[in-house]
Amino acid sequence: MSLIAYNQVPLPSFMYGTAWKKDATLPLVQLAVTSGFKGIDTANQLIHYQEALVGDALLTLQKKGIRRETLFLQTKFTPTNGQDHRTPYDASADLTTQVKQSMDSSLTHLHTDYVDSYVLHGPYSRTDLGSEDWEVWTTMEETYRSGKTKMIGISNITAKQLTQLCAKATNKPMVVQNRCYAVVGWDQEVREICRAHSIIYQGFSLLTANSQVMTHPTVLSIAKRLGSSVAQVIFRFAIQIGMLPLTGTTSTQHMREDLEADQLVLSQEDIQQIEKIGM
Repeated sequence: MSLIAYNQVPLPSFMYGTAWKKDATLPLVQLAVTSGFKGIDTANQLIHYQEALVGDALLTLQKKGIRRETLFLQTKFTPTNGQDHRTPYDASADLTTQVKQSMDSSLTHLHTDYVDSYVLHGPYSRTDLGSEDWEVWTTMEETYRSGKTKMIGISNITAKQLTQLCAKATNKPMVVQNRCYAVVGWDQEVREICRAHSIIYQGFSLLTANSQVMTHPTVLSIAKRLGSSVAQVIFRFAIQIGMLPLTGTTSTQHMREDLEADQLVLSQEDIQQIEKIGM
């Protein structure tokens, strides 16, 4: 199963996240792809990601016959406030130059001439969108029109900021990636804006941000009835409400189980009960 963005680009129904994998990034990306993942999420941010090792894994996979075109690659432009001293661009340059240098660096790391999705790691401003956000977004729009990426998106964004971006951007985001908390209705406000604009919502930290849900009697009961794991129930819930979930598991068994969540079916009552947990 795949999702289709409003610009008609297909996305896989599940993505493998490569944050915090350090030196294990290369073998884990290989393991994820050979386990069945078609989407890989990374970022050009050395504090939390090893993007170059993702690229090395892709080269190894190509030698095994898994072509780059069969995979969905998503990376991010991370502003200086999310970087340490190892910026993949000239930190003293203007923002337009920073975005272009970061993109070219990502393409080099990933051994490709395009990515499938290019995401702004987070707005510069906390409440509204400021001049920095607009300069970066305009440059990302240029990158999209140049063909270096098939879609553009934004991460860690509020509902108010997303509304502003959709209203004023020449090319509104095709994807939004947020940490997804059950206590705010699984990011309901942002998801509703995404639905209204046919933007693909990607949810991360679905398990780690919602430990109270993982042990909730309702979820445990659903898992027992379906003969599945709790994680599978949460991922299936995410998929059924129109979300693209990310997982960063390092376990071969969990990778396979997470992908098998696609085969579960939750009832409407199950969905409603899980939606209310934590609110």
